[in-house]
Amino acid sequence: MSGTRIGQGQTALVTGASAGIGVDLAECFASDGYNVIVTARTESALHQVAGRLAQTYAVTATPIAADLGAIGSGQALANDIRARGLAVDVLVNNAGYGKAGAFAGSDAAEQLGMLDLNVRALVELTHIYWPGMLASRRGGILNVASTAAFQPGPLMAVYYASKAFVLSFSEALWEEARDTGVKVSCLCPGPTTSKFRERAGTGKTRLSRTGTPMPSMTVARMGYQAWQNNTRVIVTGSRNRIMARLVPFLPHSTTLRIVRNLQSPI
Repeated sequence: MSGTRIGQGQTALVTGASAGIGVDLAECFASDGYNVIVTARTESALHQVAGRLAQTYAVTATPIAADLGAIGSGQALANDIRARGLAVDVLVNNAGYGKAGAFAGSDAAEQLGMLDLNVRALVELTHIYWPGMLASRRGGILNVASTAAFQPGPLMAVYYASKAFVLSFSEALWEEARDTGVKVSCLCPGPTTSKFRERAGTGKTRLSRTGTPMPSMTVARMGYQAWQNNTRVIVTGSRNRIMARLVPFLPHSTTLRIVRNLQSPI
C-alpha cells in the first residue's frame, strides 16, 4: 500500500515518557506511524505528550500514569494495557534515575529504588512482552542504559552497576533473538540535556565540565535508528564511543580513579 509508514499497525510502549529522552523516543516512533503508549509518574505531563503526538503524527497515543519503581507495577501496567484492548509490539525501557554521591551516608530507599526502577521493572516488562514478540516474529526491545555501563562508578556506584546490568542483559537478548525477526538494541548515552542531570545531581560534578551535553532528541534519534537497524549497542557521541572502547585496555585501578575524579564534586 502506497504511503504506508513503517510502524503502521504496531504499538510501542515507552516508559519514562514524561520528559527528556523518553518523550523524544516516543516521538521518533510516532513519526514513523507507530501508535504509542506513554507511561511515567506524572499524569498531566503524559496527557500533554500524548495529545501532541496524536495530533502531530495522526497516531493513537495513550497516556497511562504508573510508578514503575513500585513492586509489581510492571504487571499492573500490562494488565491496564490489556484491559484497554491494546497490545505491545515494541517495548522501550527508558525509565530510570541516578544519584551522585558516595554510597556511605546515602539514602537506602533511594539506592534500592534505583535498582527497582532501573533493573527490576525493566526485566519485569521485558519478561511480560518478550514471548509475544518471539511468537509474532516482529517488534522488539530498546533498552536505555548509559556510558556508565562500561565501567564501575565510584561516587555513583549503584547507578553504574544498574546500567551495566542493562547492557549485559540487552546484549544477551540480542543474541537470543538472532534470526527471529525481533530487534534488540541498547542505547548508551553520555551526558544529555534532560531532567536526569537535575535529579541525579551530576551537574555539580567534574564530569559536567568535560563537554557540552547532547540534546535529548539527537540521542533519541540515534537510539531509534539503531533499533530499526537491530544494532546491538549504540553509544552516542564520538568521544563517548572512544572512551567506551578504551576501558578494556586500561588498568582497572586507573579506570576507577578516573571515574572517581570525574564524579567528584566541583
